[in-house]
Amino acid sequence: MTNVPDVVTSTEPQETGPEGAIPAAILAVLRRAGFVAADIEPCFVALTGGVASDIWKVEAGGTPIVVKRALSKLRVAAEWLAPVERNAAEADWFRVVGTIVPEAVPKILFHDAPSGLFAMPYFPPQRYPVWKAQLRDGAVDQHFAARVGATLGRIHAATMDSAPLAERFANDETFHAIRLEPYLEATARRHTTLADRLMELSRATLACRQALVHGDVSPKNILAGPAGPVLLDAECAWYGDPAFDLAFCLNHLLLKCVWNRAAAPRFLAAYDVLREAYFGEIPSAVAAGIEARTARLLPALFLARIDGKSPVEYITTDADRDLVRSAAIPLILAPAAQLSAIRNSWASTLQNDGQGLT
Repeated sequence: MTNVPDVVTSTEPQETGPEGAIPAAILAVLRRAGFVAADIEPCFVALTGGVASDIWKVEAGGTPIVVKRALSKLRVAAEWLAPVERNAAEADWFRVVGTIVPEAVPKILFHDAPSGLFAMPYFPPQRYPVWKAQLRDGAVDQHFAARVGATLGRIHAATMDSAPLAERFANDETFHAIRLEPYLEATARRHTTLADRLMELSRATLACRQALVHGDVSPKNILAGPAGPVLLDAECAWYGDPAFDLAFCLNHLLLKCVWNRAAAPRFLAAYDVLREAYFGEIPSAVAAGIEARTARLLPALFLARIDGKSPVEYITTDADRDLVRSAAIPLILAPAAQLSAIRNSWASTLQNDGQGLT
């Protein structure tokens, strides 16, 4: 959800130990559920990335599992509160999506609503590297990017116009609290000349109810598994505007052009193939509408990852932040209708900044 990945893999554990590494109440839940036998002294590893949740790898003599518990106050610099009920919505999103693309989500092994936690399989990082880490190193697999787009498109297409899912995931309050307010509305408070447009965009996004939305389709939440992408961290699960998911993911590919400038042409190519694969799964009758809404959201999210509550951690200089602002603000003031126009505008900005793109 934020700068650091909430994932179920880790090569850098924060802490290890026996029962003291996890709250006693959580251990009691796991014992009652049968994941930790009474005569076993378990080992817990606190996984890195617990900004929005506490996450532990649990080993108790069998196959390791991961336990995730949502936090009410996120571990970020700005004040950021979020309803802990999102833990149940996340588990439910995995269950629903598991019927559509079972290979693309973890299986929920156990969910305990009163304690706000669930258990899922542990994905070893040697077999399931985090996509963000690959992109950081300039390893941009265009086929994998297309698989991400197609997977997201299949989820949206399969859940469109579903009254039961709309009722089941009517999480407007949570989505506003952990997506629209910290990104669009916080940015509006900083950019007063854009405030009306950003606030209207926030309201319009919240009012759209078309498909099941993940809400945090970021490379940090995608594992590059042997069978394709595995999506994690669905705490923002909501029945709403699928354009948010697509814009959120494409936004990261654009921003990574600043992170690894030598790989910028490959990031732009990944943007293209992901977009094309996504719309290859979407009914033609609704594709233009989704693209237009995505094109409105994308530059706003682009700016939000600089000036909102959750700035990306890898854009650190004033010059680079100003570069992003110079590309985003004109597109907020005069929205494009097509995503290719945003891609081309950003490529031109990079080229003018001396990146040598074509």
